[in-house]
Amino acid sequence: MTAPSLARRMLRRARIHTLRLWRTPWVRRGALFGALTVGGLGLGLAYGSWTRACAGGGCPSIARLEEYRPSQAAKVYAADGRLVTDLGEQRRTVLRVDEIDPALRAAFLAVEDKRFYQHHGIDFLRVMGAVRANLMALGWAEGFSTITMQLARNVWQGQIGFEKVLRRKIREVRVARELERTYPKDRILELYLNQIYLGGNLYGVEAAAQAYFGKSARSVNLAEAALLAAVANRPGRYDPRRYPARAVRRRNLVLSLMQDAGYIADADADAWRNYPLVLSSRQDYGEIAPYFVEWIRQQLYARFGRDLYEEGYRVYTTLDLEMQIAAERALETQLEAIENGTFGAFRHETYQDYLEAAESRGAANEPHVNTPYLQGALVTMEAATGYVRAMVGGRDFRDSEFNRTTQAQRQAGSTFKPFVYAAAVRAGKPASYMVDDGPISLINVGDSMPWEPQNYEGDFRGPMTLRRGLMLSRNLVAVKLGQEIGVSAVIGEAVRFGISTPLPPYPSLFIGSATVIPLEMVAAFTAFATLGERAAPVGILHVEDAKGDIIWRPTTRVDRVMDEDRIWIVTNMLQDVVDHGTAYTAVRGEGFMLPAAGKTGTTNDGTDVWFIGFTPELVTGVWMGFDGPKKIKANSAGGRLAAPAWTQLMKEMYERRPPPRSWQRPDGLITREIDNSTGYLATEFCPREVRYWEWFLADTQPLEFCPVHLPLRRGVLTGTGR
Repeated sequence: MTAPSLARRMLRRARIHTLRLWRTPWVRRGALFGALTVGGLGLGLAYGSWTRACAGGGCPSIARLEEYRPSQAAKVYAADGRLVTDLGEQRRTVLRVDEIDPALRAAFLAVEDKRFYQHHGIDFLRVMGAVRANLMALGWAEGFSTITMQLARNVWQGQIGFEKVLRRKIREVRVARELERTYPKDRILELYLNQIYLGGNLYGVEAAAQAYFGKSARSVNLAEAALLAAVANRPGRYDPRRYPARAVRRRNLVLSLMQDAGYIADADADAWRNYPLVLSSRQDYGEIAPYFVEWIRQQLYARFGRDLYEEGYRVYTTLDLEMQIAAERALETQLEAIENGTFGAFRHETYQDYLEAAESRGAANEPHVNTPYLQGALVTMEAATGYVRAMVGGRDFRDSEFNRTTQAQRQAGSTFKPFVYAAAVRAGKPASYMVDDGPISLINVGDSMPWEPQNYEGDFRGPMTLRRGLMLSRNLVAVKLGQEIGVSAVIGEAVRFGISTPLPPYPSLFIGSATVIPLEMVAAFTAFATLGERAAPVGILHVEDAKGDIIWRPTTRVDRVMDEDRIWIVTNMLQDVVDHGTAYTAVRGEGFMLPAAGKTGTTNDGTDVWFIGFTPELVTGVWMGFDGPKKIKANSAGGRLAAPAWTQLMKEMYERRPPPRSWQRPDGLITREIDNSTGYLATEFCPREVRYWEWFLADTQPLEFCPVHLPLRRGVLTGTGR
């Protein structure tokens, strides 16, 4: 006899023996007694667990639910109302249940609790089905939590706890029953859909819909609704970005459940199962204006503390998204051009080289304060209001969160010179005032060695007007002018314009040896753009609470730093920098012909290059350099390296803006024709190429005619006798 045949025969004999025993009365009575005993013990255990589960305040009071508000991240909006990012550990936006798309509600009901509107917190049919499935599997194969039980667990995790499965489940059931007795079904569903975890730091269907689809939960389609319900089961496993095929399979299962429950027709279910997975291309809000966002986050946290991340504030900012994107593009384009050798040999590690090296050694995501590659910063402000429209604090926020616009202190170079010239105009010096661009030797306080400043070009050009000295950024003119009006006057002027960093009282200050904060420098130049009113930087318009009430509106500050007549002269001199001077090639030479002014800046050792330029509406500052200061390249100059980024940005922005009206000359100024080689009133004998029209405050104009270009002297020099 084979082994299988023997086994079958033994099994039949065992069954016959069991039936004979069951017919014996004492065996049936014993089995019944045992079943009753086990059942009684089970009921007793269940009752004891039920009564003790909430003993000593173990179960939370649902009275708290009246004031319950789930944690909501603050939402940051651009100036036009578009969402920029969320600030908070839990990204959540609360919606009323009637605001959530019906298909989305149906998807969660179909997959999580199809008899939600029929039971009273516990679905007994589902309990029995779960018991049967778990017994058949000899393990935990199926749960029976209803939406109400899940809400109880999610809202009161700390109190209900996860210490023991039976006790936890009993607590969930008791709290769920109390919730059902107290609140309508729609309120329970609303709380659940706003509380549920959906991956990453996304909580609630609105935050998830925005993150995954770039749209509100008010307007998702059937496939999107089913995908959100699919993700809820196991957010890590069904993450549609990491596991798209797996997420689609789960989504289609949800669609089938919706079909079985009668929420959608068979034909519609078939169509939506074939719908492609379409996700928002924007995976992380923080990719837009991260330095600006962090700047305002610090301001908000200083005022609101932890409430910033939990109370659902709505923060409306000054950010112009189009300008921000254009600013990032303009700065990076110029930095790459410098690294690629467009402006001459670049002998340092490039940003791309750095990224490739970091990736190869597995350190691509390590944050740094100082970076080894060429960096840049850019800020654009509305001149009249101080509204920050764009802010780029560095090339890669993930690599370095250090904001070079607000946190860095860099030598100003020649961008500091306008304060020297403004102090001179305030002291009564006209733009035609002559200063000798010749060598000088000075002794700084505490230094035994003489300081002999040089011009960028290394030459000396003799006497010239203040206007020409600023236009050509001649260092010797600025130093001698500063010496003449006094270092205290120059420091006072810079402070008046908003510079807060220490300004050492040494002659080198006049050509920008002091360190400054780029944002403060840009704000200082708003006074030149507005003809006298300096606007403090503003990034936040107002903050609303979750109800829409304004709870904070930062005060704006606009101070008049100089009267209109005097500052118009300085602004007009800065126009010459763009029209004829050190910024001409990068601005006018590149075709930007709208009213503009500004100042280039280069430190003596070539470690910092600047251009702060402005129209009557916008002030933009560009800085470039290394975090650990070192020479950028040979012949570094702000006009060559920094100014092109400014021009690219302005050209792009003014394609979408009406052209600004140029600065209007105040009526109080008078005009005279001047010989710029002497500073005197021009005569008909002065060569035409040295004659120009200058503007003066009353009583500051020269009264004498040019003593150099006379008829006799001209005849002797030229041999013409004229």
